[in-house]
Amino acid sequence: MNTDELRWFAALAEREHMTSVARELHISQPALSRAIHRLEQQLGVALFDRRGRVLRLNHHGRRYLPYARHALEQLDAGAAALADVADAEHGEIRLWFSHTLGSWLVPALVGAYREEHPGVRFRLTQRGTVGLIDAFDDGAADLIVMGPRPAGRALGWHHLITEPVLLAVPPDHRLAARKSVKLHEIADDPFIAMRPGNALRRLADDLCHAAGFEPRIAFEGDEIATLRGLIAAGLGVGLVTTQRVAAEAVTTATPHLRVRDPGCERPLGLVWDPDRPATPVVAAFRAFVVEHGHRLAAAQAP
Repeated sequence: MNTDELRWFAALAEREHMTSVARELHISQPALSRAIHRLEQQLGVALFDRRGRVLRLNHHGRRYLPYARHALEQLDAGAAALADVADAEHGEIRLWFSHTLGSWLVPALVGAYREEHPGVRFRLTQRGTVGLIDAFDDGAADLIVMGPRPAGRALGWHHLITEPVLLAVPPDHRLAARKSVKLHEIADDPFIAMRPGNALRRLADDLCHAAGFEPRIAFEGDEIATLRGLIAAGLGVGLVTTQRVAAEAVTTATPHLRVRDPGCERPLGLVWDPDRPATPVVAAFRAFVVEHGHRLAAAQAP
């Protein structure tokens, strides 16, 4: 059976008049009759009772009609979805991003794009850094905003901005009055850190190891706001991102010191899978971010 046969059957089931239905469908009456006959042969039952020129939907036809209508609805919905995807002004973009970027970078990119393209829809998903790029493997993500650049995979990458990573200390900490610090100076302090696997945690561990010590972890969390709150309460010190400090309008007096150790920063960018063809709407947004993303990101800097 094919789509036309299902549509013609549904139309004939509603009208039960071969001539008028053939006229409405702009086909010949013999063509309609042959199509219904082919459908009945494939199903193995008659769908109509025929008495001369009169057609009546029989009990087989009444039982089959809801399924035919449902199949047609699904086919039409699928065609509409594909047409929607192909429309650069009204399609959907599945954008994934790491936790620390949801309060400033992602809103800046999405907001600016929607001002110019209000019909585009975004399906946003926020995740920890661990396994974030796995969203490409199962086709769940079109684009990802994260940092640093994923290693070990041939993924597309466009650098947006590099944000400094600062050392947050309690207000009464011995280094609180300083503007900058070397990490070896806090080697004996308890650390408030992100959970293992997070990109910022990996950076913190690497920086501490390069400075010659193993950080003594007092708490592991999922949100930088939580880390900074515990640091302000005097539970330890920790590395946080400067952009996040600006975005969250910190009300505590927690000092944030510049770290003079090399590499105490985090590059952020847009990631995509070059092996998966981009739909027009995804390609258009990616091009927008490549052209304007650095400016939009820099405007969020403190």
